[in-house]
Amino acid sequence: MTMPPRLRRFALTLHVTFSVGWFGAVAAVLVLAIAGLASPDVQRVRAVYAAVEPITWFAVLPLAFASLLSGIVQALGTAWGLFRHYWVVFKLLLTVFATAVLLMYTQTIDHMAGVAAQAAPSGADLGELGAPLALHAGGGLLVLFMNTVLAVYKPRGRTRYGRRGQHERRAAPAP
Repeated sequence: MTMPPRLRRFALTLHVTFSVGWFGAVAAVLVLAIAGLASPDVQRVRAVYAAVEPITWFAVLPLAFASLLSGIVQALGTAWGLFRHYWVVFKLLLTVFATAVLLMYTQTIDHMAGVAAQAAPSGADLGELGAPLALHAGGGLLVLFMNTVLAVYKPRGRTRYGRRGQHERRAAPAP
């Protein structure tokens, strides 16, 4: 079942907006992680790592779920389908993977914010937090970029389910 054109464009607009927002929020976290790693000022580093927590909870995480949900709606409401083409399946798997990793990593981000909020964390305590944060944010951006490439180029290839459905539609008698 496909959506009417107006609804399909609206769903696509939402999906693109949520996905670009997710990318931008993760990019902001990466910038903060690099700023925290590069700064010799302990107060600045504390502020940077404290800022990552609300960005994660109120921007990155909601946008990740919104992107995932709107992508599923978009796939189910268009001729692309959710399991008909390999590129859609790969996008779904990458998005689920990135969201799952993000969910698991929120505990680390909460810990990081807690350490940064301590009255007098040592420079060593703060310094060891930045590298994993930068690594995760960079990896997240790479996964989101891969999803963008898949969405733009739409590599050929139908899944077994997609080929079977296509064969059934061709074999069905015309109404």
